[in-house]
Amino acid sequence: MLGLLSLIVWSLTLVVTVKYVGFVLRADNKGEGGTLSLMTLASNAFAKRPTWILALGLIGGSLFLGDAIITPAISVLSAVEGLKVVAPSLEPFVVPVTVVILLVLFMVQRFGTAKVSSIFGPIMTLWFLVLGLVGLVHIVEAPQVLMALDPTRAVSFLYSHIGISVVVLGAVFLAVTGAEALYVDLGHFGRKPIIVAWLILVFPCLLLNYFGQGAFVLGHIGHVDHPFFEMQPDWALLPMVALATAATVIASQAVITGAYSLVRQAMHLNFLPRLEVRHTSDQVAGQIFMPQVNGLLLIAVLLLVVGFKTSSSLSAAYGIAVTGEMLVTAVLFFVVMWRLWKWDLRIALAVFVPMLIIDFAFFFANVAKFAQGGWVPAMVAIVLSLLMTIWITGRKRLADKTRRDEVPLEFLVENLSKKKPTTVPGTAVFLTSDIEGAPTALLHSLKHYKVLHEHNVILTVTTSDRPWVDDSEKVVIDAYNDLFYRVMVTFGYMETPNIPKALALARKLGWKFDIMSTSFFLSRRSLKPSPKGGMPLFVDRIFIALAKNATDATEYFHIPTGRVVEIGTQVII
Repeated sequence: MLGLLSLIVWSLTLVVTVKYVGFVLRADNKGEGGTLSLMTLASNAFAKRPTWILALGLIGGSLFLGDAIITPAISVLSAVEGLKVVAPSLEPFVVPVTVVILLVLFMVQRFGTAKVSSIFGPIMTLWFLVLGLVGLVHIVEAPQVLMALDPTRAVSFLYSHIGISVVVLGAVFLAVTGAEALYVDLGHFGRKPIIVAWLILVFPCLLLNYFGQGAFVLGHIGHVDHPFFEMQPDWALLPMVALATAATVIASQAVITGAYSLVRQAMHLNFLPRLEVRHTSDQVAGQIFMPQVNGLLLIAVLLLVVGFKTSSSLSAAYGIAVTGEMLVTAVLFFVVMWRLWKWDLRIALAVFVPMLIIDFAFFFANVAKFAQGGWVPAMVAIVLSLLMTIWITGRKRLADKTRRDEVPLEFLVENLSKKKPTTVPGTAVFLTSDIEGAPTALLHSLKHYKVLHEHNVILTVTTSDRPWVDDSEKVVIDAYNDLFYRVMVTFGYMETPNIPKALALARKLGWKFDIMSTSFFLSRRSLKPSPKGGMPLFVDRIFIALAKNATDATEYFHIPTGRVVEIGTQVII
């Protein structure tokens, strides 16, 4: 008992307090955290981003989304299972009640968290204080449980139970899941509030409760099935089930919001196609709702609950995704320490090697649960990584093909300045991702209309490796001549691209932008697979399917639909 408890205590201490709170939280990208932010920081240490850094970022992001599917399922299910302790006859209702709670949780996402978030903090504070108080009561009854603070008991237990050590570590790891969320939520709260909350409230209360559970088990050897609920007095059992359910719903809400944030980062870094993003707050930019992501998460979570039925069964699936992401975080953090922060290699290794050993031990222990359910997050991560890889590769091939077929922009501008076609009043804005080639929409407009507007803007939107870009740096204007202008708009990867608002900033640079006299020309490409292409035919079809499901550029860039002209082209990839 003391050996197991010592493993839990020192896992919390080393993984959460030392690794994440002590070190990883320092690696923020302009205040933002998470795997993709860490990948960006690691990339900045090289003149050109290495492929393996990109691969680690894709894998880490995919693993987090796998974790986001399992966390709501196991969290809410484990809380509702307290009903079985209240009355064994309620066991058949555990899964239906869990399904109803999850349905409501995902359905209210569209309304945002602004209205209910004010009660999240008090509920979670009450939750941890109750955890600590209940644990303290039982520690007083069996103070010898504090002997588990001795780390040699953890080492001794593993040594003397070597045959089951892998299984035990896989179970112990459940105590530290959620640590990666500290880093993902860095941009929402800031490093100092997270550290204060962890060290002053969360960590002490968790330790007290675990020690309390240990003391309760020591006093009831062989008669305990659910120590957390069974250690409660009878009058407090039902209120504790309700409080635990509320706490797990809030925790699930945090993971769901984290999934939205990560997918949006992936979109802006061109790892995924454009998806619909709805802002649920006019004051907090990070409060968003993504309908497609929400729907897919809901389906996956419900399938897990109905398929596994109990939290103990689902716990086998919970771990591979989290430990895999922790390994990715450790490797990327080592690159940041050594290459970006210029730490001495010996110091960086002294920090990295213990992290790697602990993370790998937990990863190996969770891989042993692969057949019992660990394959679920692994398959989710593999599928998502493949989709991201197909999207990145397909976009590159499409850009290369488009570039080969395009006319150089400077060549076109020079010829049109010598022989001007008929011009009409107003401003035409042509969107393009290629800063060197003439936009397809411009070429087709000249071909069919044989006229130009008196002002023509070649607009390119890029995403910075910073989460936010100051207004003073957002827009750059370069005039080719009186007829053509080059405008570069840069958004941070945490920002929502809004072209009209960005162009309004150009007024400070001397451009009199008027949305009512401006037309936006977009090229809508119809993609067709080619058996002679560089990628297998089925991969081409997957890329085309992803492109078809991408959010329309007009909506994504918040361009007024009444000011948009779309010109269609067919591209064989």
